[in-house]
Amino acid sequence: MSKDKQQTETPPKKKGMMVKLLVGAGLLGAGGGGAFAAMQAGLIGGGGHEKKEDNAPKLVRKGEADPFAPASGGKDGGEMADVHGDGGSEYRTSYYVFSEDFTSNLKDSDALIQVSLACSTRRDGRVLIWLRKHELAARSAMLQVLADTPEADLATMEGKTRLQQRLTHAINDVLARAEGFGGVDAVYFKSFIVQ
Repeated sequence: MSKDKQQTETPPKKKGMMVKLLVGAGLLGAGGGGAFAAMQAGLIGGGGHEKKEDNAPKLVRKGEADPFAPASGGKDGGEMADVHGDGGSEYRTSYYVFSEDFTSNLKDSDALIQVSLACSTRRDGRVLIWLRKHELAARSAMLQVLADTPEADLATMEGKTRLQQRLTHAINDVLARAEGFGGVDAVYFKSFIVQ
């Protein structure tokens, strides 16, 4: 009889041990999952995902101060008053004039183009600062656009407008690669000669 009692007592001990292990593993898993959820919710561990600050240049309304405005001087070296009209865009426009003319051969032609260019932005002064900083790279990209332009495109207003758009895109590509944001709205011809 004593053997029968030992046989009947042994299986419940194994079953009890297995239940305890399963319950322990379940509690450990639930505790780890709860801790992970609390970390992601920012309740413990210094927070989950921090929101990245939007550091792109902002549009500047007429009359608002530009915190990144480059220093400017009038003809006498003094500061000029910034006066805005009532109509047009609600945002102020700033211009950047490229320091030298651009001269290039035209695509599949013996003709040359010589242009003096400027560009505009309605964003804050960081765009102007970046243009000055990356002018060499922008000039190179713009010369590539000019060299890839057929002479026939420059005979029409539509062709010149397309060239302005391509130049704008080239500048914005350079600024986006270098600074993470373009910001140039348009390119303007100050002088335009095809020979």
